[in-house]
Order: sequence, then structure tokens, then C-alpha cells
Amino acid sequence: MSTNALPQTHKALVQEVYGEPLVLKTVPTPQPPPGAAIIKIIYAPIISYMRDVYNGKRKYGYVTPLVPGSSAIGRVAATGPDATLIKEGDLVYFDCTIRGRDDSGALILMGLSRGIGDGSKALMEGEWRDCTFAEYTKVPLENLFRLDEKRLCSSPVDGGLGYAPDQLVWILQAMVPFGGLRSIRLQAGETVIVAPATGGFGSAAVVVALGMGARVIAMGRNSEELAKLKALGPRVETVQIVGDVEKEVESLKKFGRIDAFFDISPREAQNSTHFKSAILSLGYEGRVSMMGGFLHDVPIPHRYIMRQDITLKGKWMYSREDCQAFLGLMTTGVLDVRKIVKVVETFKLEEWEKAFDVAAEHGGKLGQLVMFTP
Repeated sequence: MSTNALPQTHKALVQEVYGEPLVLKTVPTPQPPPGAAIIKIIYAPIISYMRDVYNGKRKYGYVTPLVPGSSAIGRVAATGPDATLIKEGDLVYFDCTIRGRDDSGALILMGLSRGIGDGSKALMEGEWRDCTFAEYTKVPLENLFRLDEKRLCSSPVDGGLGYAPDQLVWILQAMVPFGGLRSIRLQAGETVIVAPATGGFGSAAVVVALGMGARVIAMGRNSEELAKLKALGPRVETVQIVGDVEKEVESLKKFGRIDAFFDISPREAQNSTHFKSAILSLGYEGRVSMMGGFLHDVPIPHRYIMRQDITLKGKWMYSREDCQAFLGLMTTGVLDVRKIVKVVETFKLEEWEKAFDVAAEHGGKLGQLVMFTP
């Protein structure tokens, strides 16, 4: 629709005070300035730990009042005057990783985290404060990715891949590990440890690494979830995290040379043995992608890292080029997750409390999605 056809108001979840309950409100519908578009939200995924973000337990830094949210699937409702590719009516994936146009180091997660530094603070306090738990959202043009709807969602009989549109929400879970794996140049035929591998992002990392052509060693404590990962195919091996570095290294090295380690540790794994075990299992010139959420420093086997020429690579989120490359994997059919991704339940905005509870229970498991459908 054109800007003239946008409704004057729309419904949005708003947090007025940090840590306080969300409120469903009627708010003015934004207009698209240059460099932006307005999207009508179709599916807004709920990350498993969002309940603890917005009740203040996780102490995420963000400003209020705020419309929460993250990445989403939507349709373009209106564009700014300088849009050249994105058109009204396009089905799009919106990526919530916002970077400063004049400083790529200024980075926020729209609706979730203001990052660090004055540049990041300016992004969240200014133009990109409100996110996707709403009927309409204003977003930067460079954060929209047009989806090939016919290819992705049409029946295989008609040359499509047969995805249900709501399954495309899984892109959010997959993009994080893809950015980390791509940053250490994971190659087809290599072996990568993913740990811990039984959560939402960890299990997605296993699927993504397989799609990139690698063999995966999945580490975790939950034997039931590890068994589900093992069932993904013959290129998946599993190792139990048992709290003993020597035993874990012995189990890992049974699989031969290991080229890389993708760490996606939650903050609760601060004292887990897997981080050291995985590094000590790497072969010469091994690489480590550190995307985990440790709040405090962790000890590293310095001598082994030095002698073995191990590379440690920190990575927060991913680039626009990473998004484009990942969507290419899905659109060509190289990565097929139709049988893996399952929508557990959908909710209206006013059902946010129940939605957060269901997401906390199910959203951290292999392929399981919980979302708002505003």
C-alpha cells in the first residue's frame, strides 16, 4: 500500500518501564522516511529466553518505552522515496541486526539490545527504537531481504520447495550460527564441534553446518536431544558433556581430525568443561568461533592454542552478506529444513504472557518455533 493507504494507528505491545509487564496499545503508524520501509508483520518469532529479557532477569540493555521484538517475516506496506529494489507487497525477511550507516561497529539488536558504545546507543534511542511485536514496523531498507515466495512456498509440482510460510521464521535461529560458522570459513568436508548443541541456536548450528557440507560433532548434556540430532544423518556424531575434560577430549578425538569448534554457550554454562575440551580436541590450525553468552572470563589452554596455531574468532551476529548467502542456501534447496521445522503454537499480541511461557518451554528445541501473528 502507499503511504496514503497506511492506517493512521495500529496495535503494538509496549513496555513503558524496564522490567514491567507489556501493554497492548494503539499507537501511531510510522511513515517511511528515506532509507526505510514500513512492513506489515505476518510472523514475529519469540526467542525462548525473551520472557527473562523483558521481565528484567537477564539485564539486557535497552531503552523504554519500547516495542519489543526481533527479526520477522512481513510484507512491505510502504517504502521511502529512495527504495530501488524492495517493492510494496514483497514478502520479506527483516533482520533485527541494525548497524550504523556511517559506523559498522555501532550495532544494536532492534527491540532487544542497545549493544555497547555511544553509536549503538544513538541507534536505539533514535530512529530504530521500536520493533516487531506490532502490526506495523519501520525498518531500514538494508535490513530487508526479499524472499522468493514462489520458489520457497509453491508446491514441488510447480517447481517450488513446499515450505509453509510460517516455517521461514526459522531463518532467525539459523542466521546466528551461520554468521559464526562463516566467520571461521567452515568448508565442506571439514569436521566441526558444536557445543552446546541441544538448545535452539545450538541445534540450528548443527543443521546449518550440515547444509554447509561439514561433519558435525554435537556436544550436550541432554541425551534425548542429542539422539534427535544424531538422527539427522550419518554426518552427525554426538558426545556427552560429563564435566570431565580428559574424558570429553578422549571421546572427541575418537572421530579423528577436528577442524573447528563453534561455541554457542549460554550464560548458564559459565563453568562447563566443554569449552576447554573442545579446544584441546582441535587439530593443527584449528579455528574457534566464539558466539556464546558467557558473562565472565573463561580460562583457555594457552599453551595448546599457541603450539597448535589455533585461531580464536569472536563474532556477534552476522553481516548483510551472510544473510544473503544463507538465503541462497535455502532458496536453491541446498539446505532443506521442511521436515525439521515445526510451529508449536502461534499467538495474538494480547496473549503475550502465555506466548512467552510456551516459548520458554519449547522454543529452545530443535526446529521448534513459537510466534506472534499480529
